[in-house]
Amino acid sequence: MIVAIDGPAGAGKSTVARRTAAALGLHLLDTGAMYRAVTLEVLQRGLDPASAEDCGRTAASLKLAFDDHGKIQIDGRPGEPEIRGEDVTRHVSAVSAHGSVRDVLVAVQRALAKSWGGLVTEGRDTTTVVFPHADLKLFLIASPLERARRRSSELGRPEDVETIRADIERRDWLDSTRALSPLTRAPDAVLLDTDGKTIEQVVDEILRLARGAQRS
Repeated sequence: MIVAIDGPAGAGKSTVARRTAAALGLHLLDTGAMYRAVTLEVLQRGLDPASAEDCGRTAASLKLAFDDHGKIQIDGRPGEPEIRGEDVTRHVSAVSAHGSVRDVLVAVQRALAKSWGGLVTEGRDTTTVVFPHADLKLFLIASPLERARRRSSELGRPEDVETIRADIERRDWLDSTRALSPLTRAPDAVLLDTDGKTIEQVVDEILRLARGAQRS
């Protein structure tokens, strides 16, 4: 079974996907972590995130895998927590917009799904491009302010809510307006608004939908 979850930055996709995968006994494929891994390598190599050639070459040079806990490995070494850094967050939308990067990573993602036999995955285009025939498609949303509050809480910087919200809105615009694989809701994706809901409530709703999809 493939459960694919899309949505904007900060909507809670990663946490929800991880818990859903554990509950269903499926592998977790964090596609966002893969794009962050490429971005981290681009920055560490001193390359230009705006260069499709440099970013594509970097993506093709990496061996990306996931450990038993669903955490990304970059050439055999842990990618966490470095891939979650502010510099990576600032540049990941630009890097992920390159077709040269997306072609490499989508191929890896599909290969992992084939080898695993089933998974829960999240990202920006998992329901529309990567796994258009997923058994269950979901689109998670939350207001920019709610997403900023969550992020500032994670970082322990409640005073930076407005700055973080501005960055989230910038990333929303970049992800939604890029020419290749823009963030958009698939026609058959279930819309889940996570504003005012706990993680447990969202996961319970997804599990209900997933089990219904399994029975059908």
